[in-house]
Amino acid sequence: MKRALTKIRTYFRTNYEVLAAAIIFIIVMAAGYEFHKTIILMLEFIVIMEVVKMISDFIKKEKLRLRFVIDIFIIFLIRDVIIYASHSNKDYFTILFLLFVIFVFFIFRILSIKYSPGVIKISKDTVIEYEDDRKSKKIKEDEKQIEKKLKK
Repeated sequence: MKRALTKIRTYFRTNYEVLAAAIIFIIVMAAGYEFHKTIILMLEFIVIMEVVKMISDFIKKEKLRLRFVIDIFIIFLIRDVIIYASHSNKDYFTILFLLFVIFVFFIFRILSIKYSPGVIKISKDTVIEYEDDRKSKKIKEDEKQIEKKLKK
């Protein structure tokens, strides 16, 4: 029994998200809130966190990352789908349209990652990611070193 409790304790020490989600779920169940309304509020909170993250990143680096903007739109649209799906009179055309828009934003997100200026694709299986703050001269030197290693 002690061994099992120790494993559970170490698991929660490394995975705070599971513990936080369990606590939030217990609070929601104990308070008697409707679950879909709680999910909507949590998604709104995530949207606010992403906006603050985007603004903070913009202030620090003076660059606006497309990935953050797309993530905000995706989360916000998922929130709207949940709202429309939870109504008693469902408008299926609106829900399908929002799901289509979410699909399009997922495609944009994949393309923004694939063609990001912070990614160098060396081969089919090898990708190097770097921060946008690095100088291009340094990157070219790294590419030359990698090419030499690949030729050996």
